[in-house]
Amino acid sequence: MPRLFTALEIPADAAMSLSLLRGGLPGARWIDVENYHLTLRFVGDIDGPAADELIHALDRIDRAPFTISLNTVGSFGSKKPHSIWAGVSPSPELMALQAEIARICDRLGMPADPRKFAPHVTLARLRNARLEDVVNYLHAFGNFRTMPFTVNRFVVMSSKDSVGGGPYIVEEPYPLVERRPPNRFSTSAELPSTSIR
Repeated sequence: MPRLFTALEIPADAAMSLSLLRGGLPGARWIDVENYHLTLRFVGDIDGPAADELIHALDRIDRAPFTISLNTVGSFGSKKPHSIWAGVSPSPELMALQAEIARICDRLGMPADPRKFAPHVTLARLRNARLEDVVNYLHAFGNFRTMPFTVNRFVVMSSKDSVGGGPYIVEEPYPLVERRPPNRFSTSAELPSTSIR
């Protein structure tokens, strides 16, 4: 049974910038660079027919590419931090894409995601990390920022059955395509007359 989620991939340049944040925090298990991604909607363990239905339903999404950047670092788990993440610059296009995917998943009866969407890229999982060390790490990298990059597609990814974590496999890509303005002469009835009177 595949464990699925929808995500944005992180391009090589941005991933290289993120990789420079690795280290300097005892108790951190750093995510491999090739596994960086931004989860849009976690689906979970579903059977083959349900996965096929989701794959086909997502194909109806029609959105244009957009630009985002990664900035700042933070942690989840205030008094007992359990992960370190890089944040995402505000993006109405990203939020709209995520909301559409979430609506499709809900309509198909996919398992609910109890967490409110907070766009981020997980950098490390923490185990027995001291709060003081985490605060110092976040302070040191608080000004982190990548160059903006264009999001040209989103993907459905899978992870190890019932385990989670990498390596992740792209199961299906969905290109985001720039919409063309409608052609004024799209039908023969609208074509200008060229007859000679």
